[in-house]
Amino acid sequence: MNGRISGTNGGVFTDWRVWLAVLGLVGLNAFVNVMSRLDDVRRRGIELPILRVAVDETTSAVAATIAAAAIFAAIRLAPPGRGPLWRTIAVHAGGTLVFSGLHVGLMILFRTVALAALRQPFAWTWSQVPYEYRKDLIAYLVIGGLFWMLTRRERQTAPSGPSAARPSTFDIRDGVSFLRVPVGEILAAKAAGNYVEFALEDGRRPLMRASMAQIEAALGPAGFVRTHRSWLVNSGRVRALSSAGSGDFRLDLGAGLIAPLSRRYRNGDATRVWSRLERERSGADPRVDGKATLH
Repeated sequence: MNGRISGTNGGVFTDWRVWLAVLGLVGLNAFVNVMSRLDDVRRRGIELPILRVAVDETTSAVAATIAAAAIFAAIRLAPPGRGPLWRTIAVHAGGTLVFSGLHVGLMILFRTVALAALRQPFAWTWSQVPYEYRKDLIAYLVIGGLFWMLTRRERQTAPSGPSAARPSTFDIRDGVSFLRVPVGEILAAKAAGNYVEFALEDGRRPLMRASMAQIEAALGPAGFVRTHRSWLVNSGRVRALSSAGSGDFRLDLGAGLIAPLSRRYRNGDATRVWSRLERERSGADPRVDGKATLH
């Protein structure tokens, strides 16, 4: 990532223990499959070399472990329970296809090479795709569930309250350009194509080549929440709320900056901002053009 928050770490996404747990799950599944296949052929009176069964299951296990990166990317992009439900479903539906495609493609490659070295025949037909996808769907749910639980645990055990260590600065990088700013001076971040535009309280609008998901992961611990598909807002800088119609709202962040609060994000991380604004709004004078000013 081109920018960083001082004092943060990579979390479970780069934790070797997570990958070790995935490898353990995949390895255990491969062992069970080997034993099951050997028992099945024995019952049928069919002769099947142990080495061939081991090659089949080992290549599948290695391919699945590598393809698990797609599951991690999907969980990071759309963690269950955070953001709109439709987005979570769409991302993970696509994630199962990517994971299965990578798994099958790599598995075919590894088996072709391994069996060619053993001078044994190997054939693949497209009719096997539905069967492989069904197995990969279960693997996606198990591995994705493991990763999601670990990320939830990390968020729940993170220190909170006044004594918690909160990031104080953020480095906005773009190529050779470098700008370090206090987190409190960042009003919001907005998607701008392949870049993210930061709105600073002094009026500057620096750009950084990164995704919104990367910036959200970095600034989330500092109180930034997703209020729209293209907006990340500093919840501590919200000054006022006004209706935008159709269940959507506008957030006044000061310095002339207005950010959208989509109804689709009111059930995600923006819930705490929405709840605070609603409490203020319910006690405001309704004659003041539908706007509630925070104090």
